[in-house]
Amino acid sequence: MEPPSAPASRRHVPGSRLLLAVSLLTFWTPPTTAWLTIEMVPPLAAEGLDILLLAHNVTKNPLGYAWYRGERVDNAQLIASYRVDNNATTNGSVYSRRETLYPNGTLLIRNVTQKDTGSYTLLVTKKDLQTERQIGHLHVHPVLPTPVITSNNFNPREHEDTVVLTCGSETQNTSYMWWINSQSLPKSTRLELSEDKRTLTVFNVTRNDTGPYVCEARNPVSVSRSDPFTLDVLWRENSRALSVGAITGIVIGVLLVLTPLAVLGCFIFLHSCLHNRGKWPPASTSGRGPSGSSVS
Repeated sequence: MEPPSAPASRRHVPGSRLLLAVSLLTFWTPPTTAWLTIEMVPPLAAEGLDILLLAHNVTKNPLGYAWYRGERVDNAQLIASYRVDNNATTNGSVYSRRETLYPNGTLLIRNVTQKDTGSYTLLVTKKDLQTERQIGHLHVHPVLPTPVITSNNFNPREHEDTVVLTCGSETQNTSYMWWINSQSLPKSTRLELSEDKRTLTVFNVTRNDTGPYVCEARNPVSVSRSDPFTLDVLWRENSRALSVGAITGIVIGVLLVLTPLAVLGCFIFLHSCLHNRGKWPPASTSGRGPSGSSVS
């Protein structure tokens, strides 16, 4: 009797051949027709640039093209249309004089702004009046200005005050980085970044936290770094020195006033003593009568 494993082995042979046949059929399957696509050039759009919406895999010998603003074919949102047979271009209701529609279906938008961000729909009409549609998405990023660091307290007191530093104005799709003394932020329980890293909080500032601080704003099309910002931290030694100086000034002022008064007082006292010296009362007398009086 053959072991049960032998028939099982023979049963697997047809399955392996079937898998091989399927693989060969899959490998030799002819490629499908390419779909209409839209490419943004350049892929990262910055304000002020000219952007091309390239149409790829357009059907051969089309009847015409039409570009719409948004994701629907709506004549109220027509930018421009082009008819191939008579080479005629018709501008739509949302045409802004910055758009150019080329005979190959590509759309050019000059000097883009953030208001141009959104979806754009290309409609290709074939000669059999069948249509093909594709949607492209344009996102225009702002060119970031130089950020300015602001503070909630420009003269914090050491070990007493908390300082909140903010990097520039808030913009979308922007990341932030911070440096202290030209180095990245150290790990410290007294330093805290906000979730978007735009705000840096320094708890219980010390004289070592004076800075300088620098922040950087970055988006997909630009990078901008702030000027250095330095904190003026007040500590106790400074306050004590100011107090001693103030007291010394007061004492000197008092002495300058009292010295002439003391001299004048001494002068008046001596003058009074000399004036009253000749009027000193005579010594007491003794005797029994006028004839026997004697002076001692």
